[in-house]
Amino acid sequence: MKFDFTSIIDRHGKDAIAVEMPGKGGWAPPGPIEGFDVIPMWVADMNFATAPSIPQAIIDRVEHPAYGYFAPRQEYLDGIVNWHKNRNGVECMEHKHIGYANSVLGGVVTALNVLCSKGDNVLVHSPTYVGFTGALGNNGYKIIHSELKKDEQGIYRMDFEDMEQKIVKNKIHCAIMCSPHNPTGRVWERWELEKAMELYKKHDVYVISDEIWSDLIMPGYKHIPTQMVSEDAKQRTVAVYAPSKTFNLAGLVGSYTVIYNNWLRDRCNKEASLSHYNQMNVLSMYGCIGAYRPTGYEWLDELIQVLNGNINYAYDYITKNFEGVKIQKPQGTYMLFIDCTEWCEKHGKTIDEVQKACWDHGVTIQDGRGFHGPCHIRMNLALPLSRVEEAMDRLSKYVFID
Repeated sequence: MKFDFTSIIDRHGKDAIAVEMPGKGGWAPPGPIEGFDVIPMWVADMNFATAPSIPQAIIDRVEHPAYGYFAPRQEYLDGIVNWHKNRNGVECMEHKHIGYANSVLGGVVTALNVLCSKGDNVLVHSPTYVGFTGALGNNGYKIIHSELKKDEQGIYRMDFEDMEQKIVKNKIHCAIMCSPHNPTGRVWERWELEKAMELYKKHDVYVISDEIWSDLIMPGYKHIPTQMVSEDAKQRTVAVYAPSKTFNLAGLVGSYTVIYNNWLRDRCNKEASLSHYNQMNVLSMYGCIGAYRPTGYEWLDELIQVLNGNINYAYDYITKNFEGVKIQKPQGTYMLFIDCTEWCEKHGKTIDEVQKACWDHGVTIQDGRGFHGPCHIRMNLALPLSRVEEAMDRLSKYVFID
């Protein structure tokens, strides 16, 4: 491979909560017992060096010693347009359709403030990204969950009948899509998105589509932008993207919206401007510019191969060695959502005991209950394969013991 996805990067002392927060309380996992280091598998960021075009773009800009007021560069906007054209086949995006948000969740809340009144019900699929739970609740909105159902192959699917019942019963006029879905890793098929958007059209429901994971699609699957399934979907959807998950840039801060409906875009841009703090950082802009250069395309293609290999390894290891631990391969994202219900029942264990055993031995997974997985753990696989192998070995020796 052209890029390095095997070296273990020492992130200590470099502002990485993934390795520095365990054991310090709050929402972080407890630290490991003596003799075990932290394998960072909880925070959804990557333990790889980012595409080299990104730090180079930032360094080139930093070398000019003035950092005053600025406006988005043509290269920044062109990069976004070309990225979506080349990777997702989007031909209709123009500069005017692109807005700025400090984060994807910030973009979600901005759209909610335009589309809803405080106290309104908002439809969200369950399992649910914990960030949605916090952002909606903290801003005065009520989540109505529509549970995803597993089909005969164990694949999570939208329950359209339940969605419609919830929309009607709760007078819902705004829904959140997560595409690909977090935490299950589903990459929605076109027919699923079309059926969902027809349902939303029928009941005049506007849609906020979180597509931050849309670049991280495993081989054999394809991301379909929610806005591209119909002309009506294009007009009733606020889509929110960021290079942060794709290129590990969360610390730079910076996301963007794509809104084709003129009225809706004007209102969202106005709402976003009101705090006077929702403004791009110049280095964030150059980070995005560097990400969407040719080197970023090449780097991402190699990254997906690496992530797919890690997913296959972890899936095979878990299914062969941990009877009763249920798992589906994520079609997108690099996160596993692992159901321990059957294993816990068989062995007389609680999910708290399973998680403590993981944390004690440095496998710092995330509690799945915050994502509405009652006996689940969530695991990040964006690490060098050697670290994934070590994590599986520790799970075998110290956690899932027969």
